[in-house]
Amino acid sequence: MSSSPTPLTFREVFKIPALRRLWAAQLVSVCGDFLAIYAIFAVVSFRMHASANAVSLVLVFYLLPLAIVSPVAGVFVDSWNVKRTMIASDLCRAALFLLLLFAHQLWQIYAILLAASTVSSFFLPAQTITLRAIVPLTGLTSANAAIQQAFYMMQIVSPAISGLLVSAFGPNSCFIIDSATFVFSAGIISTLTIGHQPAPALKTVRSVATEIGSGVRFIFTHPAISFVITAMSAGMFAIRCFGALLAVYVRDVLRGSTSLFGILGSLIGVGMIVGTPLVRRITRAHSNSHVVAAGLAAVGLCIAVICVWGTIPAAIIGILMLGFCIAFVVVPAQVLIQQHTPRNMLGRVTGSLVSLIVGSQVIGMLLAGAVATGVGIRNVYYGSTALLLLLAAMSFYWLSRDKGQPAPLPQPE
Repeated sequence: MSSSPTPLTFREVFKIPALRRLWAAQLVSVCGDFLAIYAIFAVVSFRMHASANAVSLVLVFYLLPLAIVSPVAGVFVDSWNVKRTMIASDLCRAALFLLLLFAHQLWQIYAILLAASTVSSFFLPAQTITLRAIVPLTGLTSANAAIQQAFYMMQIVSPAISGLLVSAFGPNSCFIIDSATFVFSAGIISTLTIGHQPAPALKTVRSVATEIGSGVRFIFTHPAISFVITAMSAGMFAIRCFGALLAVYVRDVLRGSTSLFGILGSLIGVGMIVGTPLVRRITRAHSNSHVVAAGLAAVGLCIAVICVWGTIPAAIIGILMLGFCIAFVVVPAQVLIQQHTPRNMLGRVTGSLVSLIVGSQVIGMLLAGAVATGVGIRNVYYGSTALLLLLAAMSFYWLSRDKGQPAPLPQPE
């Protein structure tokens, strides 16, 4: 009986030049993104003195196109040159964020964020295809973990950097830096050699609709893919309900300050960074599907710890562990998508995944406040815990009933 190939380590995947360059481009552009978003919040809150609802719409306009446009974008990306797509996306976003220098009304900021997010809807599927093309199957877990770590690191340090830049040089400095990071990313990506053969070009609206339909059918007829997308969407809905109310929970339950809220927000990123390198070790002994299900249950228990005790030490420990456990949901789920999806369908499947995950998060943000007003924050948190534990239990039951052989991995082209 032959043994499974040994997964590549972080050090081994970083020996791949294309992966190093893609990681560097991700690190820099994500840093710029966070700088700009926090600067926008500063402008809208303190310069424009916008209402709470207007401030919350900043994030809604930034996320909404990802939920709506991504499925269509993924279909086009499958038939486009992914390298040119990523470069064009970066350069478009560089120009769009420079427009923030001249935005003096809320609707202008909303419009720019809407356009930038629409462009991002094309970049994300292209990046997924690129990662699958430049990294061998045995290195996907470590490669995805590395990309996620870059995101988490910037999530931690960027708010502080943005605050310093806004205080010293004004918010426009963040917008200029963000634009420059996209130009840098485009320059790095232009040096990549990506062995990907695009699908035939789409010529009619009917052909686009047909390809979207084929992608949807693939998702819901493939056990591993449908499991991942269902689990991720419901899980992110519950997690976003938790995150949307964290500031109010700190204020009303913990009786803490804005500094405590900032610390707790950073601890999620710290936990993710600590947990991500361990994912590869866990998935060597357990399937990615089981790790995702266990991760959802662990996230639910972390929220329960935070809510039951209702103290600052419990919140610190619970949120740190929450970030740690989220890594065991996100990374294996991405690997499952990349392993089980044929290359010529990876764009549309990724687009559908992004759409459902972001859409569930937007719904979570919109519902959390209204529900909390009626039943209380703690009851919303208990509901999030129950949803995650129920989803994990159903996942384990489904996995135990699935007696068939796992779908074969797509072979390199």
